[in-house]
Amino acid sequence: MNERSSVADLAERLRREVERYPEGRKLPSSRALVERHQVSPVTVSRAMAVLAAEGLVVSRPGAGVFRTAAFAATTASPAAAPPPARPGDLSWQEVALSADAGQRDVGAAPLIATLNVPPPDVIDLNGGYPHASLLPERLLAGALARAGRRPGAWDRPPVDGLTELRGWFARDIGGNGGPLGAGDVLVTAGGQSALTIALCSLAAPGAPVLVESPTYPGILAVARAAGLRVVPVPVDEDGVRTDLLAAAFDATRARLFVCQPLFQNPTGAVLSPERRAEVLRIARTAGAFVVEDDFARRLVHADSPALPRPLAADDPDGVVVHLRSLTKAASPNLRVGALTARGPALQRLRATQVVDSFFVPRPLQEAALELVADPGWARHLRTLGAELRDRRTVTVAALRRELPGLLGAHRPGGYHLWLRLPGGTDDRALTAAALRAGVLVTPGQPYYAAEPPAPHLRLSYAAVDSTAHAAEGVHRLRRAYEELTG
Repeated sequence: MNERSSVADLAERLRREVERYPEGRKLPSSRALVERHQVSPVTVSRAMAVLAAEGLVVSRPGAGVFRTAAFAATTASPAAAPPPARPGDLSWQEVALSADAGQRDVGAAPLIATLNVPPPDVIDLNGGYPHASLLPERLLAGALARAGRRPGAWDRPPVDGLTELRGWFARDIGGNGGPLGAGDVLVTAGGQSALTIALCSLAAPGAPVLVESPTYPGILAVARAAGLRVVPVPVDEDGVRTDLLAAAFDATRARLFVCQPLFQNPTGAVLSPERRAEVLRIARTAGAFVVEDDFARRLVHADSPALPRPLAADDPDGVVVHLRSLTKAASPNLRVGALTARGPALQRLRATQVVDSFFVPRPLQEAALELVADPGWARHLRTLGAELRDRRTVTVAALRRELPGLLGAHRPGGYHLWLRLPGGTDDRALTAAALRAGVLVTPGQPYYAAEPPAPHLRLSYAAVDSTAHAAEGVHRLRRAYEELTG
């Protein structure tokens, strides 16, 4: 049983127990409940929080947990209860929303699929975040506790973000003594928020925006939500095809190109040194911005060669708008990231964020500062790199054993593999068959802005809880593949 269902089950049992208690009666201690119900202390704490949120119990520090008077009202006889409300008629919304339905389909379904938690008996080779066992929960708990005690931790922060955190991001991205300073950084609520701010700020509705093909569906969704016209530029093993990028700029007069130069999602490609210089030259000639989504830099594997510098570190002219996030390597809930820009572009980014959300909550920013300053953060990143290496190694070996020929070139970094399926294979049907076999994978079609040149699957080995389950997930995928193809 997973943690969420354990909490719900215990909360229901405790609800029935509390019904027999008189008002003001003290509940058994957490230790007694752990022993009685054979659950973890965390499960007891969360179940109690559920009952407290419902107003059924109240916690008194140093005294215990007590039944409240509110419980009597919730358990009154059915005769005293008001009649059930009439079901509302929501059919009018179909008409109201239909006028611009074609323009409002932003393609969020792939994002929702990667955020959904799979059933406990399904192996997750789909998720976009490392498994909880790979994340630094103790470091985060300590960072949050220390952050809450910092002087002014609950004061309103500067709109751009805490100066210390902006300085840390500037050094992390541009290097010590590099082209970026704290004044070039805007703290954002994670990477997806940074993407939204960048695209909404730097291109007007209806304008073309160049994207890699294939690319992360979140980029496509943001562009469509902003009313931009997406123009795909193909990627190969060395990153974006710069000859086609130059042609796309000439044909469309676009002023924006969005790319992932490091461990590109979904192909895993790393932009080659020659093409790095070409991308900057082509964009500068076109008078365009390059939005550099550096989402995977903290997911480098233990056996990876030295990483190339961000494009922003070699850009004195403000062509690159760089985004970086702590979320992938720390926790899905630590939604703290950064945008860097030079000149008037930063003012535009700041204005968009203020209109959208004012600022990132100061306690989160303080916690991020505590986290990156902790010596355990560097140790965590090394451990994470080793674990990702091991999961990749096992997953690659399993693919070569179970489904030879589907896996192309891959790099030691990131968290995913890109499989090319034989022509005529329906990747969505294979995804459905895989789910029936007990493994969750991602179809390739949503990664393309136009018709895909071939069917693909994306496998994420970071979301799986162990190397054994990674291998078992590939085995189940093979069974699904054989079922579909005969």
